[in-house]
Amino acid sequence: MTSKKKLGLTPRILIGMALGILVGALFKFLLAGEAERTLSLFGAELGLRAFFVDGIFHVGGQIFVASLKMLVVPLVFVSLVCGTSSLNDPNTLGRLGAKAMGLFTLTTAIAIALAIFFAVLVSPGAGVNMVADSSFQTGAAPSIAEVFINMFPSNPVDAMAKGEMLQIIVFSVLFGLAVAMSGEAGARVRDFFNDLNEVVMKLVGFMMALAPYGVFFLMAKLFTTLDMKDMGSLVWYFATVLFVLVFHGFVVYGTFLKVFGRLSPLMFFRKMKDAALFAFSTSSSNATLAVNMETTTKKLGVSNNIASFTIPLGATINMDGTAIMQGVATVFIAQVFQIDLTTMDYLMVILTATLASIGTAGVPGVGLIMLAMVLQQVGLPVEGIALIIGVDRLLDMTRTAVNISGDAMVSCLVAKSENQFDEACFNNPDAGRNV
Repeated sequence: MTSKKKLGLTPRILIGMALGILVGALFKFLLAGEAERTLSLFGAELGLRAFFVDGIFHVGGQIFVASLKMLVVPLVFVSLVCGTSSLNDPNTLGRLGAKAMGLFTLTTAIAIALAIFFAVLVSPGAGVNMVADSSFQTGAAPSIAEVFINMFPSNPVDAMAKGEMLQIIVFSVLFGLAVAMSGEAGARVRDFFNDLNEVVMKLVGFMMALAPYGVFFLMAKLFTTLDMKDMGSLVWYFATVLFVLVFHGFVVYGTFLKVFGRLSPLMFFRKMKDAALFAFSTSSSNATLAVNMETTTKKLGVSNNIASFTIPLGATINMDGTAIMQGVATVFIAQVFQIDLTTMDYLMVILTATLASIGTAGVPGVGLIMLAMVLQQVGLPVEGIALIIGVDRLLDMTRTAVNISGDAMVSCLVAKSENQFDEACFNNPDAGRNV
């Protein structure tokens, strides 16, 4: 008897993505024009857009994303309590935080510096004749004082209900430390959370099995409704952002792994492909958090004590992809409005965007708020943001893949520096194959 080899998760996701793009492009063609096409089903006339695009594609995709986000709060809370409660020395937590924050800040600064360099080199806004929407507005950014105050929840249950990630992280860490210091009672609570963590990870497995179908619905809806009319004017902006994202993701992260961790970048990227595809299709670091946590611990060999802290923290504050968009967009908008920026202006952009990536963490529309802060800092018109929104959805997909790869890369480096890294697991191409 011969058994057929089952396709792995990556090829199944790629098949779902490709089919979704093809189906979406087909519906885009069928629905072109003013007249709504209809489908006769069981004697009833159904509109193609209403039944498929706004119905099946939209509902299927949103259920998939909602299912992934459903796991975020329990996963972050449970895994952080497990990781923190297992630390024998509370000082270790401060050391982990300093290393993770330092690496996240450094990679963000490098990301925006690269973005500015390549944008100045390419000049994507030179000769572009576009008119910005003067009515465009973004929300106000919080002050530094508000950021620190809002990190501490007055009601942890309310913070979990609203998905306030920084507040959840702070409460989980404090709760985990209390468990670690509570003797026998704490040991019983720790055992309970370890069992609960296994159950949550099993739920993650269920969601990953549904990934190809969810990706199909998301891609079909996106490419049915995607408006590509501005691509001609924005092609150089789009290409520049995409190039810097790929360069940063592979070259910068690969260099960090090789130089600071003595690890194989090729093995890292090979094992990250499933999580990166999840991030690309959902455009949400939080929705991909569960998958990234599973990948980092089971495939890359990072101890759960480290990953349970660095992955949620990175999903909240690590915004290398967004920083790249801000750097290129700043240069692009300056060139469109024919405003010359000085070297000091560019340095101010790097500083502002790096600090803003932490200061506006968890704020809705964070990318646009951060970009508005950067533009105001160097005297550029904020309404210029309206020029790039048309293609930002596609770029956001790639930005998210870069962001979650950065979270995993930092987790590997921090874990290795703390001797909580299984290098044999990292170098084993079959480790976590079923994850």
